[in-house]
Amino acid sequence: MLNTLSSLRVLEFSHAVLGPACGLTLADLGAEVIRIEPPGGDPTRSLKGFGTGYYPFFNRNKKSMVVDIKSAAGREIVQQLLATTDVLIENFGPGTMARLALGYDDLVAAYPRLIYCSLKGFLPGPYANRLALDEVVQMMSGLAYMTGPAGRPLRAGASIIDIMGGTYGAIAILAALRERDATGQGQFVNSALFETAAFLMGHHMAYAAITQEPVPPMPERVSAWAIYRTFTTADGDLIFIGVTSDKQWARFCELFERADWLADERLASNNGRIDHRDWLLPQIADLIARHSTADALRRCEQAELPFSPIAQPEDLFDNEQLLAGGSLLETVLPDGRQTHLPRLPLLLNGQGAAITQHPPQIGEHTRPLLLEMGLTDGEIERLLVAGVVAANEKT
Repeated sequence: MLNTLSSLRVLEFSHAVLGPACGLTLADLGAEVIRIEPPGGDPTRSLKGFGTGYYPFFNRNKKSMVVDIKSAAGREIVQQLLATTDVLIENFGPGTMARLALGYDDLVAAYPRLIYCSLKGFLPGPYANRLALDEVVQMMSGLAYMTGPAGRPLRAGASIIDIMGGTYGAIAILAALRERDATGQGQFVNSALFETAAFLMGHHMAYAAITQEPVPPMPERVSAWAIYRTFTTADGDLIFIGVTSDKQWARFCELFERADWLADERLASNNGRIDHRDWLLPQIADLIARHSTADALRRCEQAELPFSPIAQPEDLFDNEQLLAGGSLLETVLPDGRQTHLPRLPLLLNGQGAAITQHPPQIGEHTRPLLLEMGLTDGEIERLLVAGVVAANEKT
């Protein structure tokens, strides 16, 4: 269990993935993260399709408090919470928080130590007021072009820009907290989807600057490594094999019993193997196709090569590396089912994140937090009746 940020209180005004991913990073590091949900709860809870997994994964280790921030009484509750808050995270549409008098400019005078993290589609510029989604900026940045074959742009198979944008937001928050330690002052920090996607394109932009040529999409690129692709085994399975050094090439030839390739001077270097890919790769493909999947993988492991079978997401539940390393956390989903989901991919002094709070029910922590603020049971009942707050009384 990580308690690195246990002294921090975070208010999270968010939906979907970008804001919740930022809050998740801080929560897994031990911060008290309070999600302020609207009456009825965050609509992300009821998304279908690929959105089904958003809420249960990105909202563990958080508290849920339902407050109608469109009401004056609801905003007063938020103001009281801000008196004990270190960080505010929001990823609502441009201008939303300001219209509710909860923008940074509205709060900075009363809460000068507050770190205010605004996560948007774009950083300041001509697109600042546009709405954006993960898939939109993958198209805008060239990421979708790089992922799919020529003429067939394809978004990545996970919400990587939302997740990375949220992670960069968390990094900005930590940097601002470090500065607050020195100055005593909070500040406004930004992260955004489009600029995150552009950052991920940086090495491709550098390639274009150096070569002065259009960058080919990944399926049509000439890899830096001669052997760096998928092959089909005798079982009809796809496996990925990489040979990224001359020592690995020697071990590959030895373990796959091709001493003749090792003796061929044309293939002695990686660049030489690239020059002869046209005839070499079909022969390697034919070689792998004569081995079972298990045998090919065993030989790759003995040769100490980078390799992998082609997995699907559900295969990760049984992955021996994740299980042995404790990298899957037992999680109770909002509907009561139990599963295992990945923990934050880092260790501090050998210790990883744990779950102290399963994804909360709607308003699960409303009453305890209001009591902590000093409200009486009678005052809370009046707020409940008025619809200013909502509480899950079963927990």
